[in-house]
Amino acid sequence: MDPRTHKLYHVHNYDSRQLLDQYFSDRAETVFGEDSLKFPIKNFTKAFAAGHIIGDILLDLSQGSLVHHLYSACEFFKHMIVLKVRDRCILELKRWTDKRTGAFHWGHAAKLHVDLEGKSHQLEDKEVKVRSSIQHVVKCDLEKENMTEPIVLPPADCIISTWLLEAISKDQDDYIRYLRKFSRLPKPGGHFILLGTLHTTYITVGKDKFHVLNYDENFVKKALEGEGFIIDDCKVHKRTSVSNLVDYKAIIFIVALGSNVGNRDERTVKCSRFDIRFE
Repeated sequence: MDPRTHKLYHVHNYDSRQLLDQYFSDRAETVFGEDSLKFPIKNFTKAFAAGHIIGDILLDLSQGSLVHHLYSACEFFKHMIVLKVRDRCILELKRWTDKRTGAFHWGHAAKLHVDLEGKSHQLEDKEVKVRSSIQHVVKCDLEKENMTEPIVLPPADCIISTWLLEAISKDQDDYIRYLRKFSRLPKPGGHFILLGTLHTTYITVGKDKFHVLNYDENFVKKALEGEGFIIDDCKVHKRTSVSNLVDYKAIIFIVALGSNVGNRDERTVKCSRFDIRFE
């Protein structure tokens, strides 16, 4: 599919709330719950429960204003820094972290997490903990060498990216170029957790169709290995939803471990809370 026939996530007007309502809500008419909620939550929970992915700093580079993949992570990291391409996604996420009126309801995702962890009685505590763990929400420019300029990010123990690389990449060369930028963010020996869709060409958000890069399991594995990562775990979940809003064939979940030798200098950056304001 020629990406020029559809809009681009990081270029054109994108309604992040519409994405949440269509693909991640608990409304009866939403048909994507098994693929967009249950499969990711199950695998994120399992990955972190193993106890190998832990540390001080976690960076999240994901599409839209998603948070459901961070419920398990908040138990294993002191600080979570969320990077967003678009102001609208930042505002939607901040509405939720600040418990503002009209924020998207993630209670159904939180319940899935605590039920899987066998801690159903801690539902309210889980919501509080993930909100407090998201200490920074930072605007980034994917085309800059330092995506968060003038802010210098601390080297991360883990980076998570969900459904973003395929949304911003026009072709496979683009995917590898952006992946290379993302791969500089973890410290040597850090983890990279990737969630994406296979064999997809578009996603509908509201009335608009947005480009999604079409790739297969072999391509993404080779791309990660080409950047020096070792695949620890890979799960592929065949599509269960019936809808013409999006044409993916499967969801892929990958946990990869970076090389212990890196080109990036270790730096200590104080992670104090700060506010992002928009005029």
